[in-house]
Amino acid sequence: MKKSQKLIVLIITASVCLLLPVQFVEAQKNKSALPLNTRGDELLKTYTGTLDALNSEITASLPTIDPAKNKAFLDARSALANLKAPTEESDAVANAKYEKAKEQAAADALLQARSILKDVNKFLASDSLDPKLLKAAIIRNATPQGLAEFAQQGPAEEKLLEQLFADEALMKQILIAGGANGGEYGEAMQVYTAILEKSQRAREVGSIFQRLALGTAIHMPWLLGKEKGGVHNIVYRTQTTVDQVERYLHYEKAFLDGELDPAFKDMNTWECRFITDDPYSDEDLAWTRKMMQNYRPDHITNPDYKWRYVRIVKSDVPYVSPTSDPSLGTPAQQHIALGGICGRRAFYGRLATRAFGIPSRASTQTGHGAMCHWTPDGWVVCLGAWWSNAWCGPQGGLDFLLDSQAREHTDDYLQVLRAQWIGDSLGEPDVNIRQYGSGGGFWDGLAFYKKRAVVEDAEVEALELAGGMKLGESDDLLGDEKGEEIEIPELDKTIVFGDDGIITIPAAACDRPTNSTDKVAFMKGWDGGTQIHYGRLGQRPELIRYSVEAPSAGTYQLVADVATVSPKQEIILRLNRRTLVDISLPYTKGMWEQSKPVTIDLKEGRNTLMFTCRAPNRGVTMKEIQLVPVK
Repeated sequence: MKKSQKLIVLIITASVCLLLPVQFVEAQKNKSALPLNTRGDELLKTYTGTLDALNSEITASLPTIDPAKNKAFLDARSALANLKAPTEESDAVANAKYEKAKEQAAADALLQARSILKDVNKFLASDSLDPKLLKAAIIRNATPQGLAEFAQQGPAEEKLLEQLFADEALMKQILIAGGANGGEYGEAMQVYTAILEKSQRAREVGSIFQRLALGTAIHMPWLLGKEKGGVHNIVYRTQTTVDQVERYLHYEKAFLDGELDPAFKDMNTWECRFITDDPYSDEDLAWTRKMMQNYRPDHITNPDYKWRYVRIVKSDVPYVSPTSDPSLGTPAQQHIALGGICGRRAFYGRLATRAFGIPSRASTQTGHGAMCHWTPDGWVVCLGAWWSNAWCGPQGGLDFLLDSQAREHTDDYLQVLRAQWIGDSLGEPDVNIRQYGSGGGFWDGLAFYKKRAVVEDAEVEALELAGGMKLGESDDLLGDEKGEEIEIPELDKTIVFGDDGIITIPAAACDRPTNSTDKVAFMKGWDGGTQIHYGRLGQRPELIRYSVEAPSAGTYQLVADVATVSPKQEIILRLNRRTLVDISLPYTKGMWEQSKPVTIDLKEGRNTLMFTCRAPNRGVTMKEIQLVPVK
């Protein structure tokens, strides 16, 4: 991984502690059980008895923890939890004293955890208890009541849970991937089974198709309009408008058509769950891919994964008060055409990444909406502040970051999970995923510090913030707007004079500039050739100049093949340094179209055509210009 400040230091010194929204807590408190029928009562007794029996067997198998080490660990955690943070009125000295004390207390807690982990690592590395731990963890997270509510609906629902509990490999894959959201394991099995019925490829166990199908099912287990279940949440559980089966099939087809990122095929089940849950429609996902292939292919091939795809937000979604205009198309088309403030820009950034099969999550911050997404070097925040200021649904940013980093170490992470599963079986409270490392029982607390130890021992460091809050809040330049220098084939710089008198000017056949600048980007076309993009950012207009040797004087109609993502745009043509011509551009929604013809007169011999846009302008991508003789 790339190096920045060490995660452990940043975690210890993080000063922002975000509280779970009151309405979410109250929703969990007030969730009432559905009435059970006769079969439901029987199932409730069965699931409760099974959990009790598993709990007894697991308890009997646990290693003995040295009482002195246990007390030292719990005391160290208590000392850390009991530290009082300074108030807003506190001075710098008080803040520095608190941060130093917190750093020392956190280090002490980790040290005491390491002492216990040294004794139990061999136990946690063994899979001998897995069949019992897996089943117990699922029953505890789903709750016997929740499972009974689901299974009492009929034989089909009851059979789905039987199939789940009979499939150790599937239970393990689900729990490694974070479990079913809302504890809705029965509903997740419904969704998963529905996908398998529609897709032969999704039945190939271990394939990207199966991982995507399962990730979709456990992340969005509730059916349309349904809202009930257990207590285990990775995202806020809201009603979804996404058809999980159709969403899965959308990505299966996109992958087979070669439209997704090369890294998609290697995503694990946990990562897949953050791909398919985008609230935009399948139509918007498909349109985003096609639009970027035409309009900004450079964002698709950007070697910097922090900004691959997401760069479309900075380059083409203006920071303005959000408005809507259905005449401009789908929500995604409206959002890029009209722009918006932080929330809309973050939504669009998540759409851009997910459309290409890259996992992405919200990164909500106080008074600000941002995003985070997967990269080969680790997850990174874009369009906002760092992890300590963020939360991903009900999960704090630092907690999510730590979990994502520990997951890279598969064997060690299984030890983390086994400690969590033990805690689940025993009914221990979980470590608070919102307030970093606080709360939780002995085994779940030990699991948290195992993650800390794994990340520290591997010297895993967090990626630096990509762009900072400033990028999310403004249209200010970053200083790296200049496009990548590319080699332009001679064919793409050669003006063609047809036998029919038509003069075809490739966009890259200009005298000036000869390669990318701050305002003008030369890009390899997705389907071949070289195209030019005139960007929206920057206050100073630039000229794109072409020299054309006309065989004779005459009148021509000029048309250009262009792609735009916003309406009411114009290009200014200055012909032979004298004549100014306004060229109206079509609103193409990112597809290729020809501009309306304008009539110009060329002199025999050398002619110069200079194109520019008045600032402020929106972006336009151009493939070629045609001069058609008027007869």
